[in-house]
Amino acid sequence: MFPKIKRKKTKVVKVGSVLIGGENPIRVQSMTNTDTKDVKATLEQIYKLHSAGCEIIRVTIPDEKAVSALKEITKESSIPVIADLHFVTSLGEKAVKAGIAGIRINPGTFKNLKNLDRLIEVCKDYGVCIRIGINAGSLEAKILKKYKTPTPSAMVESAINWVNYILEKFDYQNLKVSLKSSNWWDTVKAYELFSKKFDFPLHIGVTEAGGLIPGTIKNTMAITYLLLKGIGDTLRVSLTADPVEEVYVAYEILRNLGLRTLHPDIIACPMCGRCEIDLMKLYREVENWAKKVKANLRLAVMGCIVNGPGEAKHADLGITGGKGVGIIFREGKIIKKVPEDQLLNEFFKEIETFLKEHPERLINPQ
Repeated sequence: MFPKIKRKKTKVVKVGSVLIGGENPIRVQSMTNTDTKDVKATLEQIYKLHSAGCEIIRVTIPDEKAVSALKEITKESSIPVIADLHFVTSLGEKAVKAGIAGIRINPGTFKNLKNLDRLIEVCKDYGVCIRIGINAGSLEAKILKKYKTPTPSAMVESAINWVNYILEKFDYQNLKVSLKSSNWWDTVKAYELFSKKFDFPLHIGVTEAGGLIPGTIKNTMAITYLLLKGIGDTLRVSLTADPVEEVYVAYEILRNLGLRTLHPDIIACPMCGRCEIDLMKLYREVENWAKKVKANLRLAVMGCIVNGPGEAKHADLGITGGKGVGIIFREGKIIKKVPEDQLLNEFFKEIETFLKEHPERLINPQ
C-alpha cells in the first residue's frame, strides 16, 4: 500500500516536447557536470542520463564557447535541454536562438533589468520555458536587507516579485518556479508558502545537499514532505556525485510514494551470521542489471533460506543460497536449484521469461 496523494492542480507548461504540471507525471531532471564546450562528452552524459530515466537536462553556459556548443547539443540531445544562466543575459539570448527548450534564471545574479527584459522577450518569441530559480544563497540585496537572512519568506517574496513582473510586463505564462536552500526545512517552508499563492508548476529539490549519502537524505526529506502535500511537478535530487545517481534516487523516492515506477524494486535482507553467500556482491549484480530494465517488477535478494521464502512471497522473483547452492523463487515458490556460480545467469533468464509472459509489466516512459 502507498499513501493517497492528491497533487495540487497546476498550470501545464511546455519544455520542448515534455509537458509539466497538470496531470502529467512528475518529471525527473538532472544536470550535466561536463564542460559544455566538450560536445561529445556532454552528449554522452546526456545519453546515459536519459537511459537511466532523466527526462529534461540542464547544462551550464558560463561563456560564449559554451553557448556556441549548444547548437549541436540541442540538435543531438534525446531530451529537452535547459540552459543554466547567471550574470550575462546576452548569453541567454544566444542560447535561446541555439535551440534550448528552457532557461533557468537566478534573479539574484542579474543587475541590469533592461537586459533581462530583452532576454524574456526573446524567450517569449521562441516559446522557451523560463524557470525562475530562487536560491537562498543568492537573493537580491534589497530582499536580504529587508529580511536580514534568507528566510523562506524572503525567498517567496523574491519569487512573487519576479513572477508578477513577467506576467504583468510580458504576459508570458510558460513559467515554472523553484525556491531552494541547502537547509531542507527552509526549502519546504518556502515551497509551501509559494504554492498557496500561485499555480505555476514547481521544480523541487534541495540545493548544495552534499554527497551521495547525506545529499540523498536531505533531498529525500524535502522532496517526500512536499510530494506528500501534493506539491511538486518536476524534481532534481542534487548530489555531489555522478548525476546518474540523481536520477536513480529520484525514481526511488517516487516509487516509494506510489507516484511513478521505472526500474524494478529490489528488496534485500540486512544480513546476519546465518548468511553463507556473498550477499552484497549478489545484490550489487542484481541492482546493476535492474537499472538497465524498465519494468514494474519486485525482486528479492535474500541471504539465507530462513527469510528467503517468506520475503520472496511478496516479490515476483527472488533468490537466495548458501554452501554452493542457489535457489530461485517465483511468487514465493521454489522453481529452481542451481550451483551458486550459475545463480545470477539463471535468475536473469527467469526474469526475462517472466517479462515475456507479462509484457504489461514493461514500462515505456511517458
